[in-house]
Amino acid sequence: MASPLTGKTIAFLVANEGIEQVELTEPWKAVKAAGGTPTLLAPEKGKAQAFHHLDKADEFDVDIAVADADAADYDGLVLPGGVANPDNLRTHPEAVAFVRAYTEAGKPVAAICHAPWTLIEAGVVDGKRITSWPSLRTDLRNAGADWTDEEVVVCPAGFTLVSSRNPDDLPAFTREMVTAFAS
Repeated sequence: MASPLTGKTIAFLVANEGIEQVELTEPWKAVKAAGGTPTLLAPEKGKAQAFHHLDKADEFDVDIAVADADAADYDGLVLPGGVANPDNLRTHPEAVAFVRAYTEAGKPVAAICHAPWTLIEAGVVDGKRITSWPSLRTDLRNAGADWTDEEVVVCPAGFTLVSSRNPDDLPAFTREMVTAFAS
């Protein structure tokens, strides 16, 4: 029996600094365990610096600069959180354009914690039911989203969006993420 993500390539889009490490590594492990191929995209080739909250953690090799990536090449998109990561990422037009092109193609996205800031910048949350770190509630509502405080939310309208609030939600987040990417 094939694993649910066999033959699927999943993009992980991050800034080159500020990623909440566990929000990158746990979904990455879940993609690999389900038979998928994860690929790390960032504004610049080289390294991406992760954090354990405010303390520096590991560095990860960036596979592709997002400007050189084509949304058509991916079957799923993961947007890890961390406060600095999505705040930085949304200032890179090529990253925002990638997210917009990806969602316009109707492909599934998984965003956790502060990651929906990038979705707001891409203009793709209007009408979406979503959860996030609580401080994004007003930003998401102002962008037209229906924000709720739940462990995981799956919204199939337009493109499937899987969202969660924080690292405590990772088991539910990764389970629903794999299901969305497998469909």
